[in-house]
Amino acid sequence: MKEAFYVLYLLLLVSGLEALVTKPNSGNFIECLRYRISPENPITDAIFTADNTTTFLSSYVSYTKNTRFSSPNYKKLLAIVVAKHVSHVQATVVCAKSNGIQIRIRSGGHDNEGLSYMSTVPFVILDMHNLRTITVDVSSKKAWVQAGATLGELYVKINEASQTLAFPAGICATVGAGGHISGGGYGNLMRKFGITVDHVIDAQLIDVNGKLLNRSTMGEDLFWAIRGGGGASFGVILSWKIKLVEVPKILTVFQVNKTLEQGGTDVLYKWQLVANKFPDSLFLRAMPQVVNGTKGGERTIAIVFWAQFLGRTDELMAIMKQSFPELGLKREDCQEMSWLNTTLFWAMLPAGTPKTVLLDRPTDPVFSKSKSDYVKKPIPKEGLEKIWKTMLKFNNIVWLHFNPYGGMMDRIPANATAFPHRKGNLFKVQYYTTWLDPNATESNLSMMKELYEVAEPYVSSNPREAFFNYRDIDIGSNPSGETNVDEAKIYGYKYFLGNLKRLMQVKAKYDPENFFKNEQSIPPVHVM
Repeated sequence: MKEAFYVLYLLLLVSGLEALVTKPNSGNFIECLRYRISPENPITDAIFTADNTTTFLSSYVSYTKNTRFSSPNYKKLLAIVVAKHVSHVQATVVCAKSNGIQIRIRSGGHDNEGLSYMSTVPFVILDMHNLRTITVDVSSKKAWVQAGATLGELYVKINEASQTLAFPAGICATVGAGGHISGGGYGNLMRKFGITVDHVIDAQLIDVNGKLLNRSTMGEDLFWAIRGGGGASFGVILSWKIKLVEVPKILTVFQVNKTLEQGGTDVLYKWQLVANKFPDSLFLRAMPQVVNGTKGGERTIAIVFWAQFLGRTDELMAIMKQSFPELGLKREDCQEMSWLNTTLFWAMLPAGTPKTVLLDRPTDPVFSKSKSDYVKKPIPKEGLEKIWKTMLKFNNIVWLHFNPYGGMMDRIPANATAFPHRKGNLFKVQYYTTWLDPNATESNLSMMKELYEVAEPYVSSNPREAFFNYRDIDIGSNPSGETNVDEAKIYGYKYFLGNLKRLMQVKAKYDPENFFKNEQSIPPVHVM
């Protein structure tokens, strides 16, 4: 009897210890936060815990852009801190670290795999969306933008200050500046000006000790790493100082569709030969997608050609007639507009849509999956046809983006920033699918893997390169709570190529205990 009682006692003790190990005391964390915050910047209203289910869930879901991850892990998510002041960020880092709690940092919530707000070990979400101040200095052509600001907010603020200044970032207005910029975000100005990280001249970052650093106090190694290496492996990005670029008052855009029946495959093949050789001022994206055919019930592929030109229609027509007559561009296809209005055009919004729509922060997540590739030589027509055949197997929305390189992207060295994908690429591919039925998730993830496998012979290899901002857990990952170096090198070389070695060294110097980690973070390794 005594032996049975003793065994039961041991089982209870072990299970109690396991509970302590698997879920640290959130009360201690919250008390720590309150202790470290001054009364002038109260934090109580910024803390959401599972005790208050309604506000906790709405806070979680409000910046969860992928419905695959719309249910919080109540067993592991201890709190959401929606920071309203820099001291809230500092306290969250210090208190999470001292209590053995992992931290996930969320700016816009567009992480394709939910790593900025999901974990399988006890964690807190540091939500940055309230830190969204933007200041533009027209005379110096510079701006400060906080991590929680969206690209739409940044574009509107720049436009309010100047009609001829812009910033070379993405076309999705709801993306947060913190993650987008740190991962090497790009857009339709990339061939003329490069990408986001090529225009960052200073930054504010909260380090592993809760200290607020800028470029001069963090040092050039860390400043190099957060420009393209992602910020979440090194600290919390608070804000960026960016150089703005000059654009004409009037730009020209067009959208032209070519279905397979209209010779779309031939036109796209020719696009591969010319898109990276156009003048730097022309960005011409190709977007193959599944559409309904002319006959009832039939589906086909349409290649949608989206263009932006830093100039007027006459000049653009002359370029297209000389270099790409196969597209059959007509003058009436072209629209002239301001740079800010081009952002509405790329968002597929009708002409006349008020620019205030760029300030919206819609909470309409979808089930989605994204993957990426880099293409070094033209995909043969038979390769394109295999890709079309696979796309037509999908029962939901599926499209590809072929984003042309060349221009400035060829002229910036691969090690100038941590973003390595420069010269030698014809174009970058994004694969994307969305669906509405939760029961279709596994089949759609499987279909994306099949599409990715079909494309393998025609894209980069050894490693098969990937774009960090199009996060893809399939290319390699670690468990939430540990970072195996060998596994990290698998996904790390795909994202960062030869820059991974320096990134691991910077990580070892500034976060040697690997506090800032996730399933695809950079490990701290002293490389000889």
